[in-house]
Amino acid sequence: MTDASPAVLTLDALSVRLPAGADRPHAMKDVSLAISSNEILCVVGESGSGKSMTANAIMRLLPGGVEIDGGKVLFDGRDLTQLTEAEMRDVRGAGIAMIFQEPMTALNPLRTIGDQIGEMFAIHTKLKGAAITERVLSLLEEVRIPDPKLAARAYPHELSGGQRQRAMIAMALALDPKVLIADEPTTALDVTTQAQILALIRDLQARKGTAVLFITHDFGVVAEIADRVAVMQHGLVVEQGPAAQILDDPQHPYTKQLIAAVPPLKAPPPRPLSGETILAVEHVSKTFRTGGFLGRGVRVTHAVKDVTLSLPKGGTIGIVGESGSGKSTLARCIVRLIDPDTGVINLNGRDLAKLSREEMRRATRHIQMVFQDPFASLNPRRKAGELVAQGPIVHGMDRAEALAKAKELFSLVGLDPAATDRYPHEFSGGQRQRIGLARALALQPEVLVADEAVSALDVSVQAQVLRLLAELRQRLGLSIVFITHDLRVAAQVCDLVAVMKNGEVVEAGPIGKVFGDPQHPYTQALLASIPGREFGVKREAVSV
Repeated sequence: MTDASPAVLTLDALSVRLPAGADRPHAMKDVSLAISSNEILCVVGESGSGKSMTANAIMRLLPGGVEIDGGKVLFDGRDLTQLTEAEMRDVRGAGIAMIFQEPMTALNPLRTIGDQIGEMFAIHTKLKGAAITERVLSLLEEVRIPDPKLAARAYPHELSGGQRQRAMIAMALALDPKVLIADEPTTALDVTTQAQILALIRDLQARKGTAVLFITHDFGVVAEIADRVAVMQHGLVVEQGPAAQILDDPQHPYTKQLIAAVPPLKAPPPRPLSGETILAVEHVSKTFRTGGFLGRGVRVTHAVKDVTLSLPKGGTIGIVGESGSGKSTLARCIVRLIDPDTGVINLNGRDLAKLSREEMRRATRHIQMVFQDPFASLNPRRKAGELVAQGPIVHGMDRAEALAKAKELFSLVGLDPAATDRYPHEFSGGQRQRIGLARALALQPEVLVADEAVSALDVSVQAQVLRLLAELRQRLGLSIVFITHDLRVAAQVCDLVAVMKNGEVVEAGPIGKVFGDPQHPYTQALLASIPGREFGVKREAVSV
């Protein structure tokens, strides 16, 4: 792509107005962007910056009460803001296609993958029956889904996350659109699957000459695939230019802040660790059996297989690996949300695996869990202060005293104590995660199990929560089991690491040693798959 390449899609001073009563009048204001064929433009920014609203405005898929109130969207010689809904239906899919962030919600769970991709041809072309089937299989093969015929007959829940995302890409590419909009298509994926999807999009874009508008908050992804970058903050484009220029010499303070918040992959110097072990997991296994009738056709999944690891008092051990590796199952075994089949979970000399339900309920004050999705784990009908006070009340504390303690905990995790009277939906994602932390800390646990506690957060909010965890560990003497698939995050917060694959720990040790000199091929593959790895190495070299 050269500077002289004509733009295939142009946003000219586009503004989108929010309903009355919103935090600000506009979701995006005077946004001007242009993207040419055979180019990838990354739009980057935090939640609420206007990235996804930009995509929805282009596609004319805005929520109720949200309206375009200025500017133009120029495509194929027409201003899309002036088209009727019927005219826009002809543009969507055929001219401009979109890959959504969460394929499980974008795909119809009651229809097969092949049927949903085939619908694109049935609506927009004159192809019939066998010809549509042939095109569907060709597309599934093009996006490198194993066994396209089997995948075409499968329902969305029968495919892995990466396969569902590939199916979404196949659907988006069905009609050879001139523009492909990808809205955070790799955010929820493991590093190896993420690397495959990014390589696939780059390869398809290069072969087909498609213009790609790629929305992300991950500068590692930007470094991996972007030709040009536009940075958005509070609905405004604050900086844009060639990727190398933005990454190597950012000018706007917000761009510098976002890049600085990306955790480096190199672990800091090791901290001195206690010789006392607070948590020892010994030979823990968990097997799930599903399906089958009268004992036939039962599906057996060995989620955790003979796992042994130990956590020093005041230390943090990271458990890393892809989805399905057994990380979260192990975490749930440790806190007895599920019962292990075999093994010992020794907390301060007491085997949690052998406790009765009543004994475990009393023991929960010593070990607490912070969940991945704070919104799903917080009761929307109860005020935040009550949610934090609930644990102490259950364990015998007076209600008034527990609510007062909740205010103290709000202050401890960096929230306004007055906000205890608000409901979970009134907080941002980062604030809800802080509420989850406050709730877990209310019982003054010795061990905190954090299951993907920062994976859904923007980089700057993520950095704040990680700093908070480090402060709490030091101030309260917490010991932490940190579950994550983000190896950059693990490198910064963990003293030790255990790498899991197919339910087994394949490599373990000090984080600097394991990440600096990985021995197992799986660990090596995980580290090699990190998006923008070279960008991160270059940043670390400059900062030294």
